[in-house]
Formats: sequence, structure tokens, C-alpha cells
Amino acid sequence: MPDPRQHRQTLRSLLDTDRTLIVPGAYDAVSAKLIAEAGFPVAYVGSYATAASRFGLPDVGLVSLDGMVRHAEAVAAAVDIPVLADGENGFGNAANIWRTVRLFERAGLAGIHIEDHEFGKHADVPQVLLPLDAMLDKVRAAVDAREDPNFLIIARTDAVLASGDVEEAVRRMNAFLDAGADLVFPAGIRPQQLAPVRSRIGGKVVITDKPGASVADEEAAGADLVIYYGLTLYAAFSAVRAALAQFRETRDADRLPGVRDAAPAFEGFIGYDAFVARARKYGLA
Repeated sequence: MPDPRQHRQTLRSLLDTDRTLIVPGAYDAVSAKLIAEAGFPVAYVGSYATAASRFGLPDVGLVSLDGMVRHAEAVAAAVDIPVLADGENGFGNAANIWRTVRLFERAGLAGIHIEDHEFGKHADVPQVLLPLDAMLDKVRAAVDAREDPNFLIIARTDAVLASGDVEEAVRRMNAFLDAGADLVFPAGIRPQQLAPVRSRIGGKVVITDKPGASVADEEAAGADLVIYYGLTLYAAFSAVRAALAQFRETRDADRLPGVRDAAPAFEGFIGYDAFVARARKYGLA
């Protein structure tokens, strides 16, 4: 079984290098296993992919704390690499955020990010950010709540997403670091926006990928960790949609490349061979 404490130490060690850490997002346990198989050392599970894969809904605040924890726990249990998770806005105020931290930590995650966005993300509606003082209380409370000091508390500001205000994002990030956050996360920032202000941010920085930007661009901008939050979700969406359209047209599943002919590889990947070996070992086959 995965060892969460070892995973957290591993992630800390990875962050101590000068290399930019690329972290693909998983939408379920299978995509997480594929991320690990591809050689990525860390995976991520966010509310965007969770809302889509579990409920077929947009990421507009509909995923509950318990729902997010259960989904993240299933992803983390499927792989022997560290997994980071989306803690939304902490699912409560500073006095109650301890429960959020403890649930994710005890579910085997390597860390979470918590944000100052209270309403409106991913939608064309008025954006509402939490006042800085209230967010700082959440950061301090989250740091205090963790039982393993290697469990990462990543403090996210959505100032760039909400208003395009890079200067406010820098102000908030440095305040988050002073409050004890391990890393800071200016959501929505592009590499060319990060690069001019990177030297003014007093700690390690997480960003998400953006169309038109390569890993080389993200490295050059000074990002320490980049979350490709929709990579596997979009790949699955496109591939399944194309396969279904082709199947409806041809009415012959054998003509779909990578579908029926993938069954042996998939069943080996998912663990049937290991089950048979255990069954034989213990006299059940």
C-alpha cells in the first residue's frame, strides 16, 4: 500500500531541487495510474476534474468536502507516488478548516491548496475574493492543523483570475508565506506575467498550465511546480467522443483502433494478472 508519509518526504525532496516539477492532473484512479506509469513523479486531483468525472457538472462550487476527500483518497490509494489535492477555499472558516486539513491528510494526500476565491471561478459571473486578513487566518489555521509537518499547505490567490491584478497577487502571496504557507499559487497567471515579478515572491510558486505556453516557458518564468490540471481529462474526453462517433458510423467495434485490441494490455495494467497470481498462491485457482 502507498505510504503517505514517505510520499510527503519524497515530494519535499523534489521541491528542494532547482527543477520545475510538472504535475499532471488525474480525473480518476485509472488516469492516476497512467500518470505514474508514464514516469511523472507526482499527480494532482482537482475540483475541476472531480466535478466533471464524478457528476458530469462544471466546477462552480458543487463538490462537497466529503466528496472531494473521497475522490482524492481513491486516486491516492491507486498509485505509489505523491498526490496533491484541491482543498477549494478550505470548505469553511479559519475555526473549522482543521477538519479539512485532517481529512485530506488522513486520506493519504501529500498536500492541498486552499484559495481566497469565494465565488465565481470558471464562470462569467462577478468574482468574489476573501479579504486578505481572513485568508491569512485560514492559512495559519491550516498550518496549525496538520499532523505531519511534511503535509504541504499551498496558499492560492485568485487575484489574477478575478481582476488581472498581478501586483495584488504578489502582495497576497508574500503575506501567505509569512503566515506559514509552504508554497504559493497565483491562479490564472501566465508565464510571461510571472517572470517579471518572480524575484519579488519570497517562496516557491505553483502555477497551472496555459495554452500557448510550453514547459520550457514555465521553467524560464521561475515556476517551481506546474499543475496540468485538465490534461488527462481533456485527452479522455476527446478520445472517447471520437471513438463513439466512429462506432456509431461503422457499427463495428473491431474497426476502432485501440479499443477491443487494447483489452489484454488494459487488463494487465489494471491488475488481473496479479489477482490470478494471488489466487494461485493461496490455493484458490
